[in-house]
Amino acid sequence: MAIIESIPNVSEGRRPEVIRQIADAIRNTPDVHLLDVSSDPSHNRSVFTLVGDAAALEAATLAMFERAVASIDLRTHKGEHPRLGAVDVVPFVPIEGITLQECAALARAVGRAVAERFGVPIYLYEEASPTPARRNLEDIRRGGFEGLAAKMSAPEWAPDFGPAQPHPTAGASVIGARLPLIAYNINLDTDRLDVAKKIAAAVRQSSGGLRYVKAMAVKIEDRNLAQVSMNLTNFEKTPMFRVFEMVKREAERYGVGILESEIVGLVPQAALLSSAEYYLQLQGFSGDQILETKLKQSR
Repeated sequence: MAIIESIPNVSEGRRPEVIRQIADAIRNTPDVHLLDVSSDPSHNRSVFTLVGDAAALEAATLAMFERAVASIDLRTHKGEHPRLGAVDVVPFVPIEGITLQECAALARAVGRAVAERFGVPIYLYEEASPTPARRNLEDIRRGGFEGLAAKMSAPEWAPDFGPAQPHPTAGASVIGARLPLIAYNINLDTDRLDVAKKIAAAVRQSSGGLRYVKAMAVKIEDRNLAQVSMNLTNFEKTPMFRVFEMVKREAERYGVGILESEIVGLVPQAALLSSAEYYLQLQGFSGDQILETKLKQSR
């Protein structure tokens, strides 16, 4: 059986009843398992993690869109995280028995269905994108909901599916296929957004930093903190501990420390094991030494 992971990001993190309704729409879809819901009031955003086969995930995505489009109005939405749509981004990730190309085909099918049913413009990204210049999520999302109408008036920003103007309340959505990534944030013990911006520029690949790292600076207003918000797109080649240490060193240049870090959604066990090996200086450590792993192997 093919197993696909989907990690939709929805532009609502402050109204528990709306988040619960969206989660229930996913949970009530046959053959779909909702593994995690992570909400951030400052970002005003929720991340849902679900798994299933292609048919089940298509049904769950449509159910999620139905609830989100009915409940979220981006004209009044405020949050620290950039967003383009009520359902901002929906990635499909191959886990077992399916290829990245097959996930891209699923993304195209789901994008077409969403546009037809809800009138929401759809942009395809990463492996699903037919346009090399529009593979990167940050390029598609640049300008946000507020700049979307002007952006879509340019011929090169016509959507892949759906109308050539934003949905009045739900904006546009980005759907695609990609390999697994880790959403990883580091909170600094300062409110200086300018420092966070300098650190983000130093650490992200696009401005000469670490490969497989995307980073931006965010102000967490309710805690009066600056945050470096990151996506780690290949934790094996650029592990979490290396990212943490670089952010720490860059922060020290400005007399700033790290308050804490956080993982949004789920994370592969191997990513945490490599960090444990590094910080504990474990010699010859193996994943087989983990009690829970041994228990699973013995069943």
